[in-house]
Amino acid sequence: MSEVLEPLRISLLIATAGTLLCVAVGTPAAWVIARSQARLATVLAAVSLLPLVLPPTAVGYYLLWLFGRESAIGRFLIDSLGIQLVFTWPGAAIAAAVVSVPLFIRTAAAGFEQVDEELLVAARTLVAPWRVFFFVVVPLAWPSLVAACLIAFARCLGEFGATVVVAASIPGKTRTLPAAIYDANLAGDDRLAHQLALAALAVGFVLVLTLTVALQAAVRRSARS
Repeated sequence: MSEVLEPLRISLLIATAGTLLCVAVGTPAAWVIARSQARLATVLAAVSLLPLVLPPTAVGYYLLWLFGRESAIGRFLIDSLGIQLVFTWPGAAIAAAVVSVPLFIRTAAAGFEQVDEELLVAARTLVAPWRVFFFVVVPLAWPSLVAACLIAFARCLGEFGATVVVAASIPGKTRTLPAAIYDANLAGDDRLAHQLALAALAVGFVLVLTLTVALQAAVRRSARS
């Protein structure tokens, strides 16, 4: 069982951290894209979609270069801060987040676009802007935000190319569920590959079921408004 549970644990850890990164970076980006009329929003929307059109291995390659000693940022992280991201699960989480954040941004932006502008104008006359966002916008757009988080989590959980390039597939450290399935298949261990695939299928079913409920809630809210 450890051959299945350990990759699953690492995958869930990476997916959770990657989703949190998506929320931290993607939420303000989605808000700007959805509500701003400036050219910056158009440029930001285009840039946010780049990871979708690039092969995951290309994303992983650029991150590997960025986090390694070849770049100034990588040397600063390693030598000055003592932060090693290459061949670690935090590095894999960042790689998974970069690949997943476009899906988060597009889903969250769709929810923000549904918020009535008149409500925001009225709220801004009563409270500070940050209170408007957290106490007005988020409650109104929560179904889309939940859906965005679930989609990002599922994408992080299934990511293979970028995470393997950045963090490799080190047993007990960075070997995720997709990487373990790939390694088991290469080794000709069909029993283990089936067990790992079934674990991925079970987790995927739970995520899809939860996502369906969240999307149905979003549709019902839109219909009422």
